[in-house]
Amino acid sequence: MPIRQLPDILINQIAAGEVVERPASVVKELVENALDAGAMRVDIDLEEGGVRLIRIRDDGVGMPPEELPLAVSRHATSKIGSLDDLEAVATLGFRGEALPSIASVSRFSLASRREGDAHGAALQVEGGHVGEIMPKPHPRGTTVEVRDLFYNVPARRKFLRAERTELGHIEEWLRALALVRPDVELRISHNGKPSRRYRGDEDLFSGARLVETLGREFADAALRVEHTAAGLRLHGWIAKPAYSRASADQQYLYVNGRAVRDRSVAHAVKQAFADVMYHGRQPAYVLFLELDPTRVDVNVHPAKHEVRFRDARLIHDFVYRTLHAALADTRAGQAGEPAAAGGAFAASPAATQLPDWSRPMPQSNLALRVDETRAAYAGLYGQTGPEVAKGQDIYGSQASPRMDGAIDDAAALVPPLGYAVAQLHGIYILSQAADGLIVVDMHAAHERIGYEKLKTAHDGEGVRMQPLLVPQTVAVSEREADVAEHEAATLAELGFEVSRAGQHSVLLRGVPALLAHGDTEALLRDVLADLREHGESLRVRTARDALLSTMACHGAVRANRRLSLPEMDALLRQMEATERSGQCNHGRPTWAHFPIAEIDRWFLRGR
Repeated sequence: MPIRQLPDILINQIAAGEVVERPASVVKELVENALDAGAMRVDIDLEEGGVRLIRIRDDGVGMPPEELPLAVSRHATSKIGSLDDLEAVATLGFRGEALPSIASVSRFSLASRREGDAHGAALQVEGGHVGEIMPKPHPRGTTVEVRDLFYNVPARRKFLRAERTELGHIEEWLRALALVRPDVELRISHNGKPSRRYRGDEDLFSGARLVETLGREFADAALRVEHTAAGLRLHGWIAKPAYSRASADQQYLYVNGRAVRDRSVAHAVKQAFADVMYHGRQPAYVLFLELDPTRVDVNVHPAKHEVRFRDARLIHDFVYRTLHAALADTRAGQAGEPAAAGGAFAASPAATQLPDWSRPMPQSNLALRVDETRAAYAGLYGQTGPEVAKGQDIYGSQASPRMDGAIDDAAALVPPLGYAVAQLHGIYILSQAADGLIVVDMHAAHERIGYEKLKTAHDGEGVRMQPLLVPQTVAVSEREADVAEHEAATLAELGFEVSRAGQHSVLLRGVPALLAHGDTEALLRDVLADLREHGESLRVRTARDALLSTMACHGAVRANRRLSLPEMDALLRQMEATERSGQCNHGRPTWAHFPIAEIDRWFLRGR
């Protein structure tokens, strides 16, 4: 068959195969055009999951009549005019392919009017054949109708799913849009009935928008993240580790306002949560990454789902370190305040200076507060008789002679996890906080405390290398051998002494001392793979942490061990001072809080 020029309609249909995957793809492209036109309200009308009808109406700037045919022409756009514009593109759409591609596989109509024009204009496109411009009454803005999607490409139509499934994809994309553009009002109807409305005029960090999109449970578990460094800004929300998902259905990443998927950033987030997430669970987050547009290429995917960073290694490290530090600050008893804007996350000094909780607490100001508060509780419960007079509180413990503190003053001194009142079944510590009951899994809590102490001690020493008596030749791929050769200094920091031995092999002369008895060859291969794909590797740290976690588990207090009240209080104070103490080493929660109002509801008090 001789080489020949393809017809325009066939070219558009081929492009539609890349741009128009399903009705949600159409909604995405059309709504993004509306936002680029300055719309503050967008109405989305759907029928049969978008297959029968997609109508997008906006209140943007509109178009003049003579530009309507250009809008459905390939590679015609108002958003870029030069290579410089493309390299720093800030609009959501820019390729000039969406409208002609959509129009080639549907019955398509376009109507628009600018402010000040006497009337609007409309254009019909049937299967790629462009009709005549016709006058039409229309408010300011643009309306696009897409009917009978893939009516002329039956093979593509067969791949569409059930109506409910296609509608679900549209609703999910609109949810992602609502998170990043809370200033825009979105009204969605399906089969003639209103189905969803996202109110406009809201701030990016509006709690109302977060509840509206992801629900109250996520909003209550969300921690604010805000960090700026090296010309990068990361802000948004991460859910507390105790709030986790079975799937990645609540993971939203935006780069300069564009919803994207990026393997490097996803890997960084996963690594940041590795130390606090229960096995097999997925973190939930809404993160906005902002950087100079020239440092990111958004023109690498036909549907603009992916981007390419010019310095992916820096981005990965920035995201990982930001979230890792934010999660480190989730101590038990904290309400989850956001990190300071623009500041670096810093570990609390108390986290590395933890007392030995197994010893009785010293008679310090804290100990006096314990005694004063217990005395105040005794007064609240009416226990002011002989027990207290003899120097014992209502728990049977020896009380301090300083028992003249006022009840209100004592309550104000109650720390976040309160003071222990009892041990339940030799497993749980019950503690009375200022506003309710705290229940602590003592083994899980002590396990995390010991684990963090071991990590702190080991971090102070750095990764020590243990030379091998007999160097080992390790078979690797050529690309991995190249990485080993070029990243020798990085490998040395991780505890490996490696040199290239051949095209497909390296010579291993030293390994991380703490992991010397493990499968160091497999670990090295994994590290090389990480360095090749992400520019850095946390494999050594992960393997080391797994070993330290096991050591901490064996050293933690066991169930059914009787603890005195001072010992329980000391454990509570350490939890408040220890990083990540809200979860055990395996990601399970270490404590739970029951507000007094909730307890009142158990017993129908006040009803």
